[in-house]
Amino acid sequence: MTAKRIVLIGGPSTGKTTLLNALKAEGFPCLDEVSREVIKAAQQEGIEQLFLTEPLLFSDKLLERRIQQYLDAGALDAAHVFIDRGIPDVTAYMDFIGQQYPERFSKACKAYKYDHIFLLPLWKDIHTTDKERYESFEEAHQIQNELVKTYESYGYTPIEVPKTSVAERVSFILKNLER
Repeated sequence: MTAKRIVLIGGPSTGKTTLLNALKAEGFPCLDEVSREVIKAAQQEGIEQLFLTEPLLFSDKLLERRIQQYLDAGALDAAHVFIDRGIPDVTAYMDFIGQQYPERFSKACKAYKYDHIFLLPLWKDIHTTDKERYESFEEAHQIQNELVKTYESYGYTPIEVPKTSVAERVSFILKNLER
């Protein structure tokens, strides 16, 4: 059985990780956001924000890891695998900052297709920043718009998850998997 790949998208600090952790607690296989790994590795090398200083290098590393996640998800023996962000997030962020990128980025978005995309809306009450998540709420809003535009350009229709409790969000997603 090939697992269906379900991606959670949304601007910074919209509750993706919290929701993913709740899905894990329900026993679903989940793949964590990989950008924090790339950021932390760069910080250990003395580069505070690799995306800001070398966005193409950062995005290259991210693309490689997201493609691997896609492949790993398909190899799991499960009906559904939940993933925190997908391959098109890479191009959306590059477009957000106005950075050119090689055609292989777009080709990857077309080659590796997901089964469902769930969009977590911006939610000012839960928006926070930290060492890896530095975007203001206004920047998060711009990123959110870019994410929606990018996913739609690759043929997806993101399903917006309501701003409710974590348990209700999990229930909403599970009810909408066959939509």
